[in-house]
Amino acid sequence: MAKKKAIEPAEGDTSDEKEDPLEIVIAGEFGESCGEIYEKLLDVPVGGECTLYFDSPGGSSYAAIGLVSLIRLRKIEATGIVIGECSSAAIWPFAACRKRLVTPWSVMLFHPMRWQSDENIPVTEAAEWVRHYHQLNSEMDSLLASLFRTQTEQIAEWTHPGRFVTGAELAAAGLAELIELF
Repeated sequence: MAKKKAIEPAEGDTSDEKEDPLEIVIAGEFGESCGEIYEKLLDVPVGGECTLYFDSPGGSSYAAIGLVSLIRLRKIEATGIVIGECSSAAIWPFAACRKRLVTPWSVMLFHPMRWQSDENIPVTEAAEWVRHYHQLNSEMDSLLASLFRTQTEQIAEWTHPGRFVTGAELAAAGLAELIELF
């Protein structure tokens, strides 16, 4: 849900009203519903600020890459806050945020990409999917390391074979800021 609030104008500001950064919730599994999130991100002015609240188990890798691309192409100064879960593909847009906040109860599942198809596809197409996913999977550790501004080995340690990382652990690794709620 997007929300804007009016605040007092800054000293010397001639406009009647300033708005707080847009707030966008990223919840549930990534997929077709990401179109709504794309639209909300397009409401953020180029170079503008927004706050993204994450509670997602992940989902489509392509939707996640789309969110990362949109954040970066529009030079959005996003603050990402994990309010629950931020796992799998949801980690990528969280990592793309300029400022990342987690609670002690935030959780992130890092794991290798998974491919599945409920469709009956020819073996040649399945072989192409395997080739493509192998390539994409190897690039994703590098992408995450780059977005988090850390070493690939740190991401690989969590991703292979797969590990739940708490907000406190992510903060201890220097990849996010820990916020206490109580």
